[in-house]
Amino acid sequence: MSEQERLFAVIDGMENELCAMSDHIFDHPEVAMHEFESMEILAERLESAGFDVERGVGGLETSFKAVYTRGNGGPNLGLLCEYDALPGMGHGCAHHMQGPTILGAALALKESASKNPFTVTVYGTPAEESVGGKIIMLKNGCFSELDVALMVHGAPNTSVDLKSMALSSFKVRFRGRSTHAAMSPDEGRSALDGLLLMFNGIEFLREHVREDTRIHYTVTDAGGPDNVVPAYAEGTVTLRSYNRVYLDSVVDRFKDIVKGAELMTGTEGTIDPDLPFDSKIPVLALNEILMDKAKELGAPSIAPPRERTGSTDFGNVMFRIPGSCLRISFVSEGTVAHSTEYLDAGKGPEIHRAIVMAAKIISASCLELIEKPSCLKGIAVEFRDKKLSLG
Repeated sequence: MSEQERLFAVIDGMENELCAMSDHIFDHPEVAMHEFESMEILAERLESAGFDVERGVGGLETSFKAVYTRGNGGPNLGLLCEYDALPGMGHGCAHHMQGPTILGAALALKESASKNPFTVTVYGTPAEESVGGKIIMLKNGCFSELDVALMVHGAPNTSVDLKSMALSSFKVRFRGRSTHAAMSPDEGRSALDGLLLMFNGIEFLREHVREDTRIHYTVTDAGGPDNVVPAYAEGTVTLRSYNRVYLDSVVDRFKDIVKGAELMTGTEGTIDPDLPFDSKIPVLALNEILMDKAKELGAPSIAPPRERTGSTDFGNVMFRIPGSCLRISFVSEGTVAHSTEYLDAGKGPEIHRAIVMAAKIISASCLELIEKPSCLKGIAVEFRDKKLSLG
């Protein structure tokens, strides 16, 4: 039996356990920052298998880190999983299958007979659907020890991503001076005018940014009735691009627009940022390893890499560490995440097959990185060169 076949035999032997675990997490959905049971199911199983487990890492109570090391040196292979559900919906994005898949791959690698040294580090990462838990974990020192970071996500097709959008989001508050709009308008300084002039400035900015730049805004507080000059107004602005370095330059220009609106209206504007989502730096060599294994195993609905994606906190990891997310097919092509169709497909033979298939693809890809150090070196060089090319 080859080493790869040994991995697959371990995963096949765990099939019922992994699928039951996925079904349980699906039936007991937990939203961001409250994924206590989901986290404990995964952490406890890894602990019982001999992994060193630490709960509550990176400043998040429902996160964990599980480590298994064989020998001295060798690559540190990061396997990341999410398990938060959507508020009011449940697991309409298939996060419930990620943990069991990653667990299956990690335990198979531990049982391998490879003579080469390696470390497998499993990170449980909460709150992807809300605040972006991985961003908080990064700020608190997680992931930096990894040589590569791998994830799995349920999808209509089996593929990988080429990029994702960096995102910067802000709450902007304008403060002015209130007065009667008819009797003494000259005494007032309209906070709403400041907000509207900021929006106008953003419209002019749109003409002079790269084509992939997206800017969205809205009013969240207009300041009150129309016969009162509003002393307070509030809005939100979100900017996106596939290039984090370029997006940062657009954010600087947006902040100048706010300053201009202040000057034109005699108001004061404050800008409060949300956590920024970075763009993925795709490593084609790593993508190819995953997809070669997917083709070798006959994974369903294999498709070309996704050219256009939204924003994810995994982008912040992949902006700093070579990484890739395997998209594994379990629903029909064209089905959209966060939909009732996704939710309805969350249990059953299709997603069970996807869990086993994805665990095999991830474990086999890790085995190749363990046994072929030159692959890992090439991945590191490609990642470095692509990051430098961002400017």
